[in-house]
Amino acid sequence: MMLKNELRTFRFNNGRMTQAALAEKLGIARQTVIAVENGRFNPSVKLALRMAALFKCNVEDLFYLTEEEE
Repeated sequence: MMLKNELRTFRFNNGRMTQAALAEKLGIARQTVIAVENGRFNPSVKLALRMAALFKCNVEDLFYLTEEEE
């Protein structure tokens, strides 16, 4: 199974928030936001919960599992 996310969509729908602005609000590096959005880094549960709280949604709205791509 592969972890996918809708982080870019939530940023866009939240006033077109930049990666840098999201990183600042979460207290993380912009590179971490980029890595999460591109699926190169799976956030900790704590970070995923903080992201969901920021966007006022459930973690499952931001992150979901799919069958692994070939």
